Order: sequence, then C-alpha cells, then structure tokens
Amino acid sequence: MRRQSRELALQILFQTEFAPQMSLSDLATVFDKNFEEAVLKYTYDIVRAVQANKEKIDAKIQEASRHWKVDRMASVDRNIIRIAVCEILFTSELIEPKIAMNEAIEIAKQYGTQEAASFVNGIVDQVIRNERR
Repeated sequence: MRRQSRELALQILFQTEFAPQMSLSDLATVFDKNFEEAVLKYTYDIVRAVQANKEKIDAKIQEASRHWKVDRMASVDRNIIRIAVCEILFTSELIEPKIAMNEAIEIAKQYGTQEAASFVNGIVDQVIRNERR
C-alpha cells in the first residue's frame, strides 16, 4: 500500500511541476476512483508534506548534491528524492531512513532512467549522512 502511495505521490508532484495551477483537490478527482482510501490518505499526506516543506527539502537535497542543482535534476528523480527526504524528516509518521531510501531506489528503477536508481541512492544516502552529523 505504501509503495502505491509513493508512486501516486510521485505522479501528482510531477504533474504539479508542469501544471502548478492545478490544486491537489483537482488532481485528487482524477485518482480518487482508482485507489483505496488508505492509499489516497498516505499519498495526500506525502504530497502536502512535500509542498509545505519544499524549500527545506530542496535545501537538504542541495546540501547533499555536490554536482547537481536541484532545479537541474530530472523532474522524476527530483520528486522521488523529495518524497524520500520528506518521509525521513517531515511527514507526521517518519519512515526509517534505510526504508525510505530503498523505496526511492525501487521507484527510480521503475520510473526513471537507467542511471536514476544510483543517482537517487547517492543523494538520499548523503542526506541521511548529513542528518546524522
């Protein structure tokens, strides 16, 4: 169920980058019919937390990324990383860092390019390391 929520959150966050005028409730009407209530609830928790903490999340990502500016990352990769960082640091029910990282890697394998999984792994791992300092 959580994987489905993360994948749906990725799709919504990706969509909002290209159509920022669409509200979460507009997007919800597209998806509400196709998913269980528990999946949608966690999806919306993630999306709201990412949107509410986007600047902080992006700052954590930027600090972890030596060679890439956040806005220059592929949109799919950027949003997968945002979800993982958000789940580790900003959701109401924080996720164990290694679980969030593993989920991000698996989603990157499915939705990203061939290099996406290792890129996502590297950035999320560095965010985790930075948080432990």
